[in-house]
Amino acid sequence: AAHGARKMEDYGRFLALLASTLLVGFVSVILSLVWVFHFREGLSWDGSPGEFNWHPVLIITGFVFVQGIAIIVYRLPWTWKCSKLLMKFIHAGLNTIALILAIVSMVAVFEFHNAKNIPNMYSLHSWIGLTAVIFYSLQLLLGFAVFLLPFAPVHLRVALMPIHVYSGLTIFATVIATSLMGITEKLIFALKSPAYSASPPEATLVNCLGLLLVIFGSLILWMASRPHWKRPPAENAKILRLIAATPEGTQVESTMTNSSNADKSDLRISTEAARKQNINFDEAGQRSTM
Repeated sequence: AAHGARKMEDYGRFLALLASTLLVGFVSVILSLVWVFHFREGLSWDGSPGEFNWHPVLIITGFVFVQGIAIIVYRLPWTWKCSKLLMKFIHAGLNTIALILAIVSMVAVFEFHNAKNIPNMYSLHSWIGLTAVIFYSLQLLLGFAVFLLPFAPVHLRVALMPIHVYSGLTIFATVIATSLMGITEKLIFALKSPAYSASPPEATLVNCLGLLLVIFGSLILWMASRPHWKRPPAENAKILRLIAATPEGTQVESTMTNSSNADKSDLRISTEAARKQNINFDEAGQRSTM
């Protein structure tokens, strides 16, 4: 009973954190819209400053908010009953949406710069931003090839999973940092009278937006790095039984047990006994991580 109460309390804590994260992300998107509609020229696609404004709005919506949700989607406890494959499609789908929005937002900047004869790719913001988009695209392609398509051998998935996780979190943190550089740069360029240093309302609003992006990023990274909020590896038991039947079982087995969350969804054994055993395994797995 104590274990159940602890689980419920932990679940409550997770939900409170998730709600805060979604709220902060949502408010960030709203503030980016208030910024471009109230203080700037709104949104358009005609080479005017309104075209540039798609850049901050789409980056914050897609590359920050949607990517953040994509990162923690496996952590949502009510999805643990869904098939791992479905969750992988959702994870990949959200990341694909984020990438498309990021690319459109970059096209907007290049078109605006070219229309106004402003040089491209000279700032640190643009260098790191473009690097982040390139690495994000590679991460997505590799993720599709290794984890979603059924061709990669299990040991390759196990080996690449920690790298995939590390790269994803690093790219996400880099995107937040790049956003902060971008909004600072924009305020310095755009605020002439009154200057940025005079702290006009626009400066205060956008500084607050930057703070919210840092808070959003911190919350996502916290949720993504807590081991006890991992999706329970329900498939481990099946895998180990299958591997035990193969000659090189012992050596693969040790890597499999070490990998907490590598991918096991492609092996299915549907006997009742296996299912029962799985439930016990699941419970044990959950308990050891609590």
